[in-house]
Amino acid sequence: MPDIVSVSQKELAQRRKKLRRQRQMKIIQAIWRTLAVTGLAGGLLWVALQPIWVLKTPDQVLMKSGNQPLSQEAMKSLLNLSYPQSLWRIQPGAIADALKKQPTISQATVSRRLFPPGLIIEVAERVPVAVAQRTQAQSNNSGNKQSTTGLIDANGVWIPLDKYKLVNPQIKLPSLKVIGTPEQYARYWSKVYPYLSTSSVKITEVDYRDPNNLILKTELGKVSLGAITSQLPDQINLLAQLRHINTKLNPAEIDYIDLKNPDSPLVHMIQKAEPPKTPTP
Repeated sequence: MPDIVSVSQKELAQRRKKLRRQRQMKIIQAIWRTLAVTGLAGGLLWVALQPIWVLKTPDQVLMKSGNQPLSQEAMKSLLNLSYPQSLWRIQPGAIADALKKQPTISQATVSRRLFPPGLIIEVAERVPVAVAQRTQAQSNNSGNKQSTTGLIDANGVWIPLDKYKLVNPQIKLPSLKVIGTPEQYARYWSKVYPYLSTSSVKITEVDYRDPNNLILKTELGKVSLGAITSQLPDQINLLAQLRHINTKLNPAEIDYIDLKNPDSPLVHMIQKAEPPKTPTP
């Protein structure tokens, strides 16, 4: 019985000694891991702070739309970057958000390039669907109005023509034209345009200078729709039914087509002046 007790105590002492060694090894490993991570982080920080990771000139920025790189002039008009500055201080997300606020840009992604140091910016342009002519009164109270030409996309966003040409010099202008103040028709445009673009009757101009009377210039002549209401789809569809009206009436004698009430369309003819009567002797 005493032999068994002494053996058990010896084994317990060895186990305790072994556990102490294991704990010491774990502490040493943890210290080495900490030193290694700290050294690696310090090394990366040292590398990051070296002068090589500096954005010095606009030539280090590549901005492209699709596979087409943008010109330096276009980049200058879109970007607000100061040089030189550390590549690591630049915030790609903030630059992308600022670009998306530009009227010509719908989407933007920005990433850092390490070798060679620089930025890669990819943008998607807004797609213009109409040439927009904005008419405004001049500030000198002369009563005259000045006209500004731009573009609008399917959502009614105004795009300055000169800025868009910088981004897309090969732009082909849309055939549809809109006249009026974008601030007035922008909220309706996303609902109106789909009907205009899918109409089987060709529409070349939308006149929204009078919010109470939307006027379309079509292959049938001028069409008056009145104010924009829920009847717009019926009015546009009715145009398709009237597409053969020119076979029954002389187009030169039609003043305009009135579709304010799609249930009762009217065709207004040009009133010819009667020749003066010759007095009878």
